[in-house]
Amino acid sequence: MSLLDLSFTDLPLLRLLANTVDILLVWFVIYKLIMIVKGTKAVQLVKGIFIILIVKVLSDILHLQTLGWMMEQVLLWGVLAIIIIFQPELRRALEQLGRGKFFVRSGNQEEMDQDQLVTAIVKSVDYMAKRRIGALISIERETGMGDYIETGIPLHSKISSELLINIFIPNTPLHDGAVIIQKSQIAAAACYLPLSESPFISKELGTRHRAAMGISEVTDSITIIVSEETGGISVAKNGELTRDLKLDQLKELLNEKLIHSAKSKQSSSTLWNWRGKKNG
Repeated sequence: MSLLDLSFTDLPLLRLLANTVDILLVWFVIYKLIMIVKGTKAVQLVKGIFIILIVKVLSDILHLQTLGWMMEQVLLWGVLAIIIIFQPELRRALEQLGRGKFFVRSGNQEEMDQDQLVTAIVKSVDYMAKRRIGALISIERETGMGDYIETGIPLHSKISSELLINIFIPNTPLHDGAVIIQKSQIAAAACYLPLSESPFISKELGTRHRAAMGISEVTDSITIIVSEETGGISVAKNGELTRDLKLDQLKELLNEKLIHSAKSKQSSSTLWNWRGKKNG
């Protein structure tokens, strides 16, 4: 057999390289799909699928025939069920693929979005603090807040200081509850956040501060509170409450946690690409 008669996968080194690339591409696609469903109710459905697979394996090991047959039927029709249940997420993935954003996301664009977010929040908080308009704004970070977004009124609107101010104007339908910001957008308003049961919270603090502390204990979100009684500005994160912040302190904190974080991610991505080009 001549060298020309050999196929690409007949060469051991090339076959190993092809298999490695194949595995890496599959893992990358799975990672991108996980990022798409992150923070949505689809996460709970994915957990349910894993439980079904575990039950199927255990039923085969323990020879539980009836239970095994039931799991086989679930898996047999599961593909159709997944298409129906995950229809919004699949549509979003296809839209991102069509726009060319499935594999690449601009770090500069993310940094600009975060800068616009900080500017809008600081401007609206300044307005509301001076007029003692109570407000509760929670910013999603790595931990998904989909369950809490579902308790409110969905908006999915571009963030602006004017919109944030209008939401919290007293005696309007959306003012009671929290605004949750997701991916530099106002995901929902009038959301219910879990109240903290910590005995160390000051008795003088009201429901807004307890809700801010509660969500900071179960997620890595940053939550801004404007007191209706005093106009004071507070921030809750990682189970800690920082009170009586000045406006410039709030801006500095948000810049550090949001914009600088985006820059760090961009730098890590750039360094990785540079190393890849150098080694390539």
